[in-house]
Amino acid sequence: MSGDEEPPPEVHHYEDRGQVPWDIQNYWSQRYDLFSKYDDGVWLTDDAWFGVTPEPVATKIADQIASSAPTDRKVLVDAFAGAGGNTIAFARSGHWKRVYAIEKDPAVLRCAQHNAEVYGVADKITWFQGDCFEIIKSQLKDLAPYSVLFASPPWGGPGYRSASVFDLRTMEPYSLKTLYTEFSLFTPYVILYLPRTSDLNQLAGMVKDNSPAPVMHYCMRGASKALCIFYGGFQLF
Repeated sequence: MSGDEEPPPEVHHYEDRGQVPWDIQNYWSQRYDLFSKYDDGVWLTDDAWFGVTPEPVATKIADQIASSAPTDRKVLVDAFAGAGGNTIAFARSGHWKRVYAIEKDPAVLRCAQHNAEVYGVADKITWFQGDCFEIIKSQLKDLAPYSVLFASPPWGGPGYRSASVFDLRTMEPYSLKTLYTEFSLFTPYVILYLPRTSDLNQLAGMVKDNSPAPVMHYCMRGASKALCIFYGGFQLF
């Protein structure tokens, strides 16, 4: 993939504020938090800006998963790869024999593939375009005994931004129950990246065997950006 390659029409690399649509200007002003190599030619669709995990957070999550996952689990599946922020961090950790990344939107997947090239980790990642639930059941099913699954799903739904406690039953298009039920059929080792106000009782309610399910908040500049819950018995402490 050439560094001089032109992006598809719906994909952009904005170089100055005057090019940026008004509704993503705040995100563009934080572009180096999202991708430290932004100026090296990172690609994003306009919608993809909203779903990128800030690079320091993605790196911390990747390090924690690598250090706490069972030693016989050497495959990382990223179920909602987006523009590649988390996927790239997993590949850069050097821990996994292979990272498998799934993205439904072909234009966003194109961004993720390009951005992995920018970060020099494209050879460590296998990409899939399509529905993550179907791909896990069909194309990745043989990897289940060796896999850890990470998911940063869409956070749509009423109350995500305004509620003091976010009802994960209303999260769209996938509720917490749908995510956990589907992913835990593939592997017990599931990490979900969710809004910082997520209902902790609902998260705990998914645990059926009294195994520990630690929750970690990830902060930047003194403010929580999001949380992860680690299902399956990760040894974080």
